[in-house]
Amino acid sequence: MGEAVKDQREEAIQAWYLDDNEEDQKLPHHKDPKEFVSLDKLAELGVLSWKLDVDNYETDEELKKIRESRGYSYMDICEVCPKKLPNYEATVKMFFVEHLHIDEEIRYCLAGSGYFDVRDLNDVWIRVWVKKGGMIVFPAGIYHRFTVDSDNYMKAMRLFVGGPVWTAYNRPHDHLPARKAYVDKFVKVIRDRTINASA
Repeated sequence: MGEAVKDQREEAIQAWYLDDNEEDQKLPHHKDPKEFVSLDKLAELGVLSWKLDVDNYETDEELKKIRESRGYSYMDICEVCPKKLPNYEATVKMFFVEHLHIDEEIRYCLAGSGYFDVRDLNDVWIRVWVKKGGMIVFPAGIYHRFTVDSDNYMKAMRLFVGGPVWTAYNRPHDHLPARKAYVDKFVKVIRDRTINASA
């Protein structure tokens, strides 16, 4: 029997279910035993991911194709670390408040690493660890939050369709059209598929 083909994205992006411990958001918080989540399962929640040539990001043809095909016209680079971010600890805690956006959130990790947490269909937290070379897209309307890990450093490219939109809507904001569209497109479709499969 042949070996399973390794998903290159897993070198830069890993996901797992969180434990219930709320101490120190920067720790991995694996369950015991660990319960990993595949990138395919994340895709079912609308979370897309790539492993790109980060050392050549300025000339990377694959990144250029993704930007063109998805309309990501605006780009900037930010560093989340004590030296670059005013009121660092308070800001990182603010990023960790559960929220949604009315547009996609796109982050491409150029250096360092950090955790993006998203909810599964049963409202359970999944931690997504994005490291150097990992690019991730969260759909509009998905509840999520962010924190650096214990290394306290992430340099990320932020991409947007058109100009940047920074507004975060802290949970609950289920009445927003972006949230309703997300639930209709991902949550209801998967639940209906599960119900039909078990019937």
